[in-house]
Amino acid sequence: MKKYDITGIGNALVDIEFKVTDKFFEENQVEKGLMTLVDEYRQNELMGVINTEEAKKQCGGSAANSVIAVSQFGGKSYYCCKVANDELGRFFVEDMKESGVDNNLDPDKLEDGITGKCLVMVTEDSERTMNTFLGITQNFSVKEINESAIKDSKYLFIEGYLVTSPNGKEAMMHAKKIAEEAGTKVALTFSDPAMVKYFKEGFDDVIGPSVDLLFANEEEAMLYTGKDTLEEAREEMKKAAKHFVITQGKNGAMIFDGDTFIDIEPYKTTAIDSNGAGDMFAGAFLYGITNGHSYASSGKLASMASSKIVSQFGPRLKWHQAKEILNRLNP
Repeated sequence: MKKYDITGIGNALVDIEFKVTDKFFEENQVEKGLMTLVDEYRQNELMGVINTEEAKKQCGGSAANSVIAVSQFGGKSYYCCKVANDELGRFFVEDMKESGVDNNLDPDKLEDGITGKCLVMVTEDSERTMNTFLGITQNFSVKEINESAIKDSKYLFIEGYLVTSPNGKEAMMHAKKIAEEAGTKVALTFSDPAMVKYFKEGFDDVIGPSVDLLFANEEEAMLYTGKDTLEEAREEMKKAAKHFVITQGKNGAMIFDGDTFIDIEPYKTTAIDSNGAGDMFAGAFLYGITNGHSYASSGKLASMASSKIVSQFGPRLKWHQAKEILNRLNP
């Protein structure tokens, strides 16, 4: 028996989420719908023109959101990450603890620096735009990898955003090697179309011959495979992953279970905020397949959970909501 269902590796960011209008983007020269890396000066500039009192703050990062979801559904997860010895770093440590996620952070041994922040701007059409200052998490490296946690996990879950730095990419490949040698399965999420567009060769290096499970949305799948249709892309994806999930927004998702394609129905919802929908889908799906559910059942759980996420503000469920979704799946 493995101690953990999932060990995740990825960026540690404190999400500061708030509502904006399209006019805000025009006035402040923000590119809508993308995750853009910015320096601290630019981020502070944006924070100076928003109403931070109405902003919602919680620990985040793509893989962090997913491992928290695993925990909320009743799984056991671990997270390898890096924060600084500052107010937001201590906030991150405490939030992870309250979320039931074991991690490599020792509050008494945090390094000096600035904890990464992600400004999550949500417009009326529910689309999310992110401006991220990585801070100390850009120094995430092999040093933060907990080898024993990976070996004692059913799955290693790798966040695609790490591919942007040489030390992050090295950590991805190092963790994958540990997992493969220990018989731990490897899951990877592309995280964002911009990552695939600009760092495809980096992903090729990380994926190597194959990964056990790959998460992508439609745009990422077509960008990675260089195909013009989803039908062509999904066939090409078989070369990169033994199993994969292609999320399709309001159209649900498509899962390849190693033999056949499974269409996952969407659940009707009124979209308010798309931030974290993909992270939630991955977390719920990983919980399902590591806790006795089939790929189809896990996809249904993930679809339910992500539809709930987009119907509210913020990338995380409340604990009682996770239980209610599980009860709907297993009445």
